Parts: sequence; C-alpha cells; structure tokens
Amino acid sequence: MTVLYEDNHLIIVNKNTSEIVQGDKTGDTPLSETIKEWLKKKYDKPGNVYLGVTHRLDRPVSGAVVFAKTSKALSRLNDMFRNGEVHKTYWAIVKNMPPCESGRLHHYLTRDEKSNKSTAYDAPRLGAKEAELFYRVIAKSDRYCLLEIILKTGRHHQIRCQLAKIGSPIKGDLKYGAGRSNPDGGISLHARNISFIHPVSKQEISVTAPVPENDNLWQAMAAAAERENENL
Repeated sequence: MTVLYEDNHLIIVNKNTSEIVQGDKTGDTPLSETIKEWLKKKYDKPGNVYLGVTHRLDRPVSGAVVFAKTSKALSRLNDMFRNGEVHKTYWAIVKNMPPCESGRLHHYLTRDEKSNKSTAYDAPRLGAKEAELFYRVIAKSDRYCLLEIILKTGRHHQIRCQLAKIGSPIKGDLKYGAGRSNPDGGISLHARNISFIHPVSKQEISVTAPVPENDNLWQAMAAAAERENENL
C-alpha cells in the first residue's frame, strides 16, 4: 500500500494485487484495517479511527482506491459514485489485440454468485445489466498490448468480462480465459487514475497510481505508453 493523496476527509492509496479492500470470508487483513492502523500511528490517535469504504477493486487488481476519513465525506462520495460523478481510468495488458485500435464495448452482463463470475451477452436477457466502456490501445510490445479503459457503468467484473467477450482476456486472468496465471496471482488490470470534485472542499482531485514497480512488463508497457504519448 502506498498513500497517493490525503487530507482531512479523504485518503487515496495504491492497492497491491494481493490486498483485499474490505474483509471477506478469507479472514485476511483488509486494506481498510491496514489504513486505520497507519492513520492511528501517524496521528497518535488513542481511540478508534473512522474509515469508510467508498468503492472496491477486485483482489487481483491493483491501483487507486478512495477511502473516506469522515462520515460527511463517505455519504457524499457514495452519492457521487452512484451518480457517475467519479471518473475512473483503467489500464489493462492483454495478449490478443482487440479487433479495433479503439472502440466502445456494449454488452449485457449476468452474474453467477456461486462461481463469482459474470457472462457478457450481445442482446438483452432476463436479469442482465447493461455494461458500457470505451477503450483504446496506448502501447504495444511483441506479445502484448496495453489498453486504456474508461468505464461508463460499474458492473461486477465488467472490464474482465467484456474484454474476454471480444477475445482479449486480461493477462493472468484465468477466470476469464487467460492461458496462464501471473507469478503473483494477480491480473494485469490497474486502476490508473481517479478524478472527481472533492465532496467537501469542492476542489478538483485527480490522482494517478503508478503501475506495479516489481513487475517488469508493467514497467515496460508504461514506459512505451509514455513514449507514444510524447510522439503525439
């Protein structure tokens, strides 16, 4: 965990692939508890530390996660997430190039609770939720390409499921058709940037999370994306 931004109301951290945002049946220590301990030590707080979970990232995903340090910030952020006022950009490494260099993906997703997996369909069906995202290829290597993804809806496993549907599963994502796992057990999906109007101060907040530093492919793809961007 690396702290990317902090003020009186918010803290934004860069989550590692192995970390869970909130407690689950595994019993592993969640990121929320790790941050509480960090805040307790930093500010020498004697009692309990307040921390609200505003959104989640799947365990195998890395990147920016926002937590609320006050109840006022939590309730306002919850409304902002619900109303689509928080803008998230993801990066994904895939082996198979998408059919087009950029495009809009629109599907209907159903979720199977037992297998914890979503399925994408081209046409509406009973119980399915509409899913939409935009993507573009921002870097390429001999074997992989890096996609930048902007979510328009926030469905269960949406990016993982929709990319698999077009034949471009995320590297390491065995659940959605990748050929092999990543060494750390994570998948090559990273919450790269999060931006919104601060729920209390009303200032514009935009935070970019560095890609995993111990992953050579991530480092190479990020450098390639930077070079491409400079050439534009």
